[in-house]
Amino acid sequence: MKKTKVLVLFLIVLMITGSTGSLLASAEAPRAKELKVDELFNGKEGTMVIKNLKSDKMYIYNDERSKIRFTPESTFKVPNALIGLEEKAVKDEYEVKRWDGVVREFETWNTDHSLASAMRYSAIWFYQDMARDIGMERMQQNLLKISYGNNDISGGIDTFWLNSSLKISAQEQVEFVEKLVKEDLPFMEQNLKTVKRMMIDNEQDTYTIHGKTGTRLSDLGLGWYIGFVETKKGTWVFATNVDGSGTTAKNITLECLKKLKII
Repeated sequence: MKKTKVLVLFLIVLMITGSTGSLLASAEAPRAKELKVDELFNGKEGTMVIKNLKSDKMYIYNDERSKIRFTPESTFKVPNALIGLEEKAVKDEYEVKRWDGVVREFETWNTDHSLASAMRYSAIWFYQDMARDIGMERMQQNLLKISYGNNDISGGIDTFWLNSSLKISAQEQVEFVEKLVKEDLPFMEQNLKTVKRMMIDNEQDTYTIHGKTGTRLSDLGLGWYIGFVETKKGTWVFATNVDGSGTTAKNITLECLKKLKII
């Protein structure tokens, strides 16, 4: 009897001190539900993570791949914009950088751009120029603060996110976007709100999608679509990558959101 009382007291002490906290949190954490959407990927290798911020319910297609890190490509424009605003490399989303006259792959890139328009048209040169203004030291410090993937910018200040050293998984992208939505990143509130507004991709009566695509332009062999969707019932964050283009990743994501009756 005495041994039983001692054991009970010991367990109570553990709970009070938090020593069992991780075990309890693990037991209470909701399990991810498998997304059965093979037909949406149409034979392409890929993964998708969707999370409801109200219930913490998570859906995952290809759990194994969702933990593998890939280069973020143009989805890095989201943290790059935040860092640029925070470090005052640009004054606001309307500040214009003049086109340097170099003709690039897409006609929409060959013009002057602001932070917002360069996000909308994914004009890489604008964000490369801003990254150079930020510099290696300040860029590294900011990435470490937000723990963005492997934090590796050794590939060069204006190329590290483009098929280079920086890598991040779909699950880590969802964690980053969730913190952005909740404004739980170490940046000024105004800058967080500005970037979320810049990410608006589709605004309807019943939902608003904030998203950013990314494509490995060297071979169109990796595509991303990350972001969040706001509905009257709640907010969902998502990250999809696929062996294809960013457009492919976006289309898969939108079809899945419809299938789940989120939009």
